[in-house]
Amino acid sequence: VGDTWPEATPTFEQVTATLKILGKDSDVDLFLKKTRSAQQDLEAIVLQETAKGVAHTFEDSFVYGDSAVSANEFDGLHKLVPSGQTLSLSADATPDPLTLAKLDELIDLVKPGKPDLLLMSRRTRRSLSKYARASSSPIQFAPDEFGSRAAFYDGIPIAVSDFLVDTELLTAGGVYSAKTGGTAASVFALQFGERALLGIQGTEGIAVEPLGTLETKDASRHRIKWYVAVVLQRTQAAAQLTGISGADVTA
Repeated sequence: VGDTWPEATPTFEQVTATLKILGKDSDVDLFLKKTRSAQQDLEAIVLQETAKGVAHTFEDSFVYGDSAVSANEFDGLHKLVPSGQTLSLSADATPDPLTLAKLDELIDLVKPGKPDLLLMSRRTRRSLSKYARASSSPIQFAPDEFGSRAAFYDGIPIAVSDFLVDTELLTAGGVYSAKTGGTAASVFALQFGERALLGIQGTEGIAVEPLGTLETKDASRHRIKWYVAVVLQRTQAAAQLTGISGADVTA
């Protein structure tokens, strides 16, 4: 009674995130466009495939992008997650089997609450599924909103990325070093949203810009472009576990 209220305003660190230009040019051969079956829109098909290529490039950069290696890339998860939020199963350059105890430790690094998602490769998910079939475990399977079989670990959705590879290279200390050259994989525990992990983009989003007919080629060109990047606004919103081998999961 009669005491003063302590001031508790949070502190903020200003960080600048740079948008990068992600895009591809798409040429539609005019001869094929005018002679192909009218049942199929060649231009729409070509643009769809080009857009798919842009999406694949984004997914790869989402994990492995490194602006220090290529100035054209935005930083991905391996670069964004700080060392204090990084665990490794291995103490050397050789990956070790995933353990549920280490996976629990990874989840506990994400605060407050739980991760929204566990992101892993198909090989790692197969190892978890095998463990779940052989014993009682915190891994559950249930249909998602589309009726497909979905996996959950301790209530946290498990998502697979085809761009999370099983060829990651470790240093002598068990730390992730490169996308290729080894036999390791990683798992990421992620929270999404404001003050967490989120994507940023320009005002137009993904845009298709017609460039017209080419002078030296009987084709028309479209440019698909996206001003985009990924930002981690709070360091405890993401964590990573590296050094995972393809061996069976243990407790």
